[in-house]
Amino acid sequence: MKCKLNILDRYIIRTFITTYFFAILLIIGIVIIFDISEKIDDFVAKEAPLRAIIVDYYFNFIPYFVNMFSPLFVFITVIFFTSKLASNSEIIAMLSGGISFNRMLRPYFISAFVIALMSLSLNLFVIPPANKNRLAFEEQYMKKAFDNLNRNIHFQLEPNQFVYMESFFSLNNTANRFTLETFSENQLVSKLSADRAVWDANFMGWRLEQYFIRHIDGDIETIERGQRRDTVLNLTVQELKQRKSAVEALDYYELNQEIEKLKMRGDNRVKYAQIQKNTRLAVPFSAFILTLMGVALSSRKRRGGIGLNIGVGIALSFTYILFLRFSEMFVHSDVLPPLVALWVPNMLFAIVAVVLYRLAPK
Repeated sequence: MKCKLNILDRYIIRTFITTYFFAILLIIGIVIIFDISEKIDDFVAKEAPLRAIIVDYYFNFIPYFVNMFSPLFVFITVIFFTSKLASNSEIIAMLSGGISFNRMLRPYFISAFVIALMSLSLNLFVIPPANKNRLAFEEQYMKKAFDNLNRNIHFQLEPNQFVYMESFFSLNNTANRFTLETFSENQLVSKLSADRAVWDANFMGWRLEQYFIRHIDGDIETIERGQRRDTVLNLTVQELKQRKSAVEALDYYELNQEIEKLKMRGDNRVKYAQIQKNTRLAVPFSAFILTLMGVALSSRKRRGGIGLNIGVGIALSFTYILFLRFSEMFVHSDVLPPLVALWVPNMLFAIVAVVLYRLAPK
């Protein structure tokens, strides 16, 4: 019966979760007002329908925003609620009544588990389809048409097939100086070169213009030339015209598949996809760390009262979010692998939380 929740446990859980959602609703309302004032000119200029603004953008923007700032909401909730308990001497009464500090933490961690589970579910399965609609709206009404400015593009399409483009123009779906190399047992067996490769939507393939093919069979080499050749490759024009943020619209399983494909192709966008994957897993876990830190910081009366604790809580939670964004730089600069870099903020804050936890009962 040790795991049975008593009245005090249910009170803390109910108040914790209620305060968490109240903070979300309050801040979301403020953020939406500022966001509308900032983007109203774009909506008017692009003649975005009111229904699309509300349904396609803001309804899908809310879960994205909530999850992005979930650590902030959790920390502020814990600081506010626990500071209130401390200022009313309720924590002193709990400890004096024989409840240990560790036992007092149980309902907090149950609440953190509920929030972490909700955040993880949102991250893996709810937010990706919502992001798909949100990103489509932004593409149509808020952003300029995407133009792939990369030059000297290299891709590995298959284990034995490599493609090269000197440049690609998104406006007319055309690649210049196109080369396709095919290998067999580490030996070049075919090299196709073309002045231009144009995407043809009719057969979902590439139309090569002024092409030249070298066929190599041992010591025998044959040449083939032509004005036009149609070919289908494991590469679509949509992939070349895709922003790196497109991975935000992939669920967990689709994201893993995309990462494997980008790795095989040697596409630099794989780093952004790996950041997405590890961030989705790391942020929910922070609910436990920030809950422990928040309780340890605000469980005793302070001269500055609740206001001081809330100020400290906001500062620390923004520091966590800043660390999370800063750690992405370690991935882009190849200093740390994504699995390590995106968990560094959790590791550092976990150490701080443990230190504060050991000091709190004293």
